[in-house]
Amino acid sequence: MNMPSRGLLNMIMHASCLSFLLLYLTLYLPNYEARVINLRSAEEIGIRQKVEFEAGKIEARNSETNTNLRPLIGILSQPGDGDGYKIIDSLAPNDPRRFNLSYIAASYVKFVEAGGARAVPLIYNEPEESLSKVERSHFKTFHEVVLVCKLVPFTTLPRSYSSVWPAQMALRANDEGDYFPVFGTCLGYELLSVIVSQDHHLMEEFKALAQPAPLLFSSDLAKQQSMFSWFPEDILQKITHENLAMENHKWGVSPEKWSATGPLADFFEVLTTTPDQENKLYVSTIQGRKYPVTGVQWHPEKNAFEWGIATIPHSLEAIEITQSVANFLVSEARKSSHSPSSMEEEDALLIYNYAPTFAGKNGPGFFDQAYAFW
Repeated sequence: MNMPSRGLLNMIMHASCLSFLLLYLTLYLPNYEARVINLRSAEEIGIRQKVEFEAGKIEARNSETNTNLRPLIGILSQPGDGDGYKIIDSLAPNDPRRFNLSYIAASYVKFVEAGGARAVPLIYNEPEESLSKVERSHFKTFHEVVLVCKLVPFTTLPRSYSSVWPAQMALRANDEGDYFPVFGTCLGYELLSVIVSQDHHLMEEFKALAQPAPLLFSSDLAKQQSMFSWFPEDILQKITHENLAMENHKWGVSPEKWSATGPLADFFEVLTTTPDQENKLYVSTIQGRKYPVTGVQWHPEKNAFEWGIATIPHSLEAIEITQSVANFLVSEARKSSHSPSSMEEEDALLIYNYAPTFAGKNGPGFFDQAYAFW
């Protein structure tokens, strides 16, 4: 068999390379051109939307239902780094950041996003002058406050933290006819209870760490009120006898103490109670009688967005609970008339200006992700 000459082989190789180049140019360049056009179109659309937003042409509210179409929910940070003190321990002993660090678990951010809103970080230990600025301006830009969890007793928290400004501002706004909801989870529930009762020693100790439990409704009417009206009927039935509500706290208030504390009984309606691991009942879901304030001594966000604790329920029913509460949460935020004045202001507020850390890789029991603030 005669082998082709080296010159012929070179010609074939060059022809093959040329064919590949032509094929590449034929297939890729039109797509590249289309991509450039699409990118330019997207950029032009973004610029146009920005101008229209500032001109008031992009509707921030649905005129028919009078609901907010771009809800922003403020989430209060809490002391620590959300990473089992790994970040704090990595700092020098004299580094002032050790004493100013706070965090927000990313599961709360995902939680509000699941309902169709975006998160705004509210730093709990901002200087008074910064808080005054927030009170004058930024408070009018977001639509709801979420107060979240930490496993510490109130007697160990700074007095300024225990009388935290977002809840106070929200109550004042509602008194002035400015609809502004508040949602407290775990420590947030405790915080609301202490603010209303004005008793920093209100909390009692319970054994409810890392343990899912049922919710026992105070009445059939409680199932039809507040966030429970967003639950599917089958979930309302199952949650009363299945361990679907994730508990992870040391502190709470018994029904007896709640009833005996006049300001609490007057301000809140008790919707559910829950037994701890020793079968002691504590108040687990509360709703303001006059104000749009809801508190839960359980964790609806963990079912879908936390994986570090083996006992967190992840069944379909458990995820439906997360989604139902998220839908309620954001439906309340949509009723607020607050709004940023420009897209730049809106962008500057968002938690997307920060990057979360992967706290979950440092061992079970920590948050999967957390945002740290210096």
